[in-house]
Amino acid sequence: MIGIHSLTKTFKTATDTVRAVDGVDLQVKEKEFFVLLGLSGSGKTTLLRCVAGLEKPESGEISLGEQIVSSAERGIFIPPEDRAIGMVFQSYAVWPHMTVFQNVAFPLTDGKRRLPRSKVQERVVAALELVQLSAVADRPVPFLSGGQQQRVALARALAVEPRVLLMDEPLSNLDARLREEVREEIRGLAKKLGITVLYVTHDQVEAMALADRIAVMSEGKILQIGAPQVLYHFPLNQSVGEFLGSMNEFAGTVQNESCVKTDLGMVHCAVPNGAPTEVIVAIRPEDLCLSCDPSGSNNEFPARLISQLFLGDITVYYLSANEKKMRGKTTQVDRQLKTGSRVYVRFPAEKLKIFPR
Repeated sequence: MIGIHSLTKTFKTATDTVRAVDGVDLQVKEKEFFVLLGLSGSGKTTLLRCVAGLEKPESGEISLGEQIVSSAERGIFIPPEDRAIGMVFQSYAVWPHMTVFQNVAFPLTDGKRRLPRSKVQERVVAALELVQLSAVADRPVPFLSGGQQQRVALARALAVEPRVLLMDEPLSNLDARLREEVREEIRGLAKKLGITVLYVTHDQVEAMALADRIAVMSEGKILQIGAPQVLYHFPLNQSVGEFLGSMNEFAGTVQNESCVKTDLGMVHCAVPNGAPTEVIVAIRPEDLCLSCDPSGSNNEFPARLISQLFLGDITVYYLSANEKKMRGKTTQVDRQLKTGSRVYVRFPAEKLKIFPR
């Protein structure tokens, strides 16, 4: 549905040229919820704006369905209003002097694709019902909560019946509880309506909760594309692993295909073919195994429990082993694990990740 080939977009400063998007290739399937994930400055929003037609790439090609909407080589550039897209911005971009109904109706009454009044009424009512705002259609937008204003922006994007819905950090201004609620609504609506969605966020939890597939971006490039579970458990490199969640990391030296020497001791695991001698051994906090007594298994090391933090659904353990700090997470509280006591931490071999150092 969205095809991006060798796309490059640069910005010039007084002293330098920045490649915000650097030769990106990407295919988003029809009806897919696709998320661009990365830190600020990674190029994800610039890429989204290129798809929207708000930025003009220097090279490469963008297609929406069968239509090429941007091609520097062929001299094609279709303006945003002719791309049949809907867009939801981080700042909501609602008009404070209008009612909810007027905000949603605006692109249908004043845009390039104007509709008859009866059709506008039908589209707006349907869009407001989708986002559960029918009861406040006549209310001025400033009288709404942040979550309701974001729903207005979403309804306005849906009212034009877009081929593609583009969303740029739409939940970042909401508090944590409301963000989770609206996130579920957006995912449900996208699947119900069968819309193709390209969504930008810097929040890995948000990305994993929403996406069918995620593209992790850094410095204008895509590092890895895959389903959330694949990226989380099988990252191709250290950067992708860290984007998707915290990891305990230890410098190591490969001894053979199944053994790495670290400051903690010898770690037994499968070393990937072609791995360099100097590596990073990494493991997610929830994959650590903690106990008060040694089991005698491989990859088990003595440690000290520095502190523990109860967060309701999980407990986080802060540990120190041979002056190396690490964290463990568990959903079950072990009351035998006492702060300041000696414990044993074990790394299951199948949970370890090996990256070049």
